[in-house]
Amino acid sequence: MKNDSKTSKKQQVKNYLLKRGSITSWEAIEKFCATRLSAIIFNLKKEKHLIETKRITFTDKFGVKSSFAKYILIKK
Repeated sequence: MKNDSKTSKKQQVKNYLLKRGSITSWEAIEKFCATRLSAIIFNLKKEKHLIETKRITFTDKFGVKSSFAKYILIKK
């Protein structure tokens, strides 16, 4: 997905959700240099977009349990 510097990070994330259906913070950083994905999702929710947060739990290479959020667009 092309990163257009004239498009806001919020719009880029919204377009990505509409096309792909979900996004993680790692994807947002890699694709849009967006480091505050939770704030972007908060603002999209305020605009009445239905977005579910799913916690993904994993064990890292050091054996430490951790988790991250996966944001899923709920289509009407």
